[in-house]
Amino acid sequence: MKKLFVFFFIVMNCAFAKAQTYKEWVRKADSCYTAENYKMSVDYYSKAFKIEQESYKDLYNAGCSASMVKENKKAFKWLNLSIDKGYVNMAHIQIDKDLKPLHSEKEWEKTIEKLQKKLEIIGANYDKVLEKELAEIYTDDQEIRGEFMNVYRAKNPDKRKMDSIGKIMERKDSINLIKVIKILDERGWLGKNVVGDQGNKTLFLVIQHADLKYQQKYLPMLRDAVKNGNADAGNLAYLEDRVALREGRRQIYGSQGAKNKKTNKMYISPMIDPDNVDKRRAEVGLGPIAEYAAKMNIEWNLETYKKELAETEKLENIKE
Repeated sequence: MKKLFVFFFIVMNCAFAKAQTYKEWVRKADSCYTAENYKMSVDYYSKAFKIEQESYKDLYNAGCSASMVKENKKAFKWLNLSIDKGYVNMAHIQIDKDLKPLHSEKEWEKTIEKLQKKLEIIGANYDKVLEKELAEIYTDDQEIRGEFMNVYRAKNPDKRKMDSIGKIMERKDSINLIKVIKILDERGWLGKNVVGDQGNKTLFLVIQHADLKYQQKYLPMLRDAVKNGNADAGNLAYLEDRVALREGRRQIYGSQGAKNKKTNKMYISPMIDPDNVDKRRAEVGLGPIAEYAAKMNIEWNLETYKKELAETEKLENIKE
């Protein structure tokens, strides 16, 4: 019995080490992507996928990195695996700037056709009219933000261009908000069984980008939707955090970041009980705060964060 226990312990430790190694390779790959070192990002993803190939999100992101360095064979391989493992966002894959280098390839049409066939099977009973409308809203919402972030992340951001894109974004947001409010007021927070995963997420995105009064109005509806299985708990966490900060309170899940204008560095906005943030994040399906921070090019150190908390609370006008 003792030998059996020891063997079981060794196997469990090996499995844990394997998972940790995979996550570490992916974390490095994501960090390289953020730093626009796409070649190194591809190398790290390749190492991760030798261990496992189960996360459609990681596979999709890897496809983006491979596309950016013209490793098209890997890009298509990973994108198709991503679709096999659960990727379903047609609107996003078509507007993703990282994948534009692939659009001229014959394999691109095959990949899109494969995703379309999958969506037709999954969405046989969806509300097609609303699904189409929400797909158009998603494109409007995300495409303009992609343009804005391209300018924002430049070494010397063009302020005039940012202001110009910002005005267009505000106009699009106001139009999209009217459409989504009509859907929410008439039909409630529709689940992915009615409008698909992408449509369900679009409802959240539009409210997440709205003014505080609309966020406050529809936050209870999103809470109920999560309880009823009609919305994602992670999306709710993002909205809870954004509302809290806008109301002058600390966020709960650490999903919101800001830039210190003095140091020009990004940081995680003030949150309650930083010691237990990973536990709270896990409860809503979000990954560890260190991994999330790395994706925003933020160096996460819990003790440093707590020491600087009083200062960041002043920066963001936190009152409670």
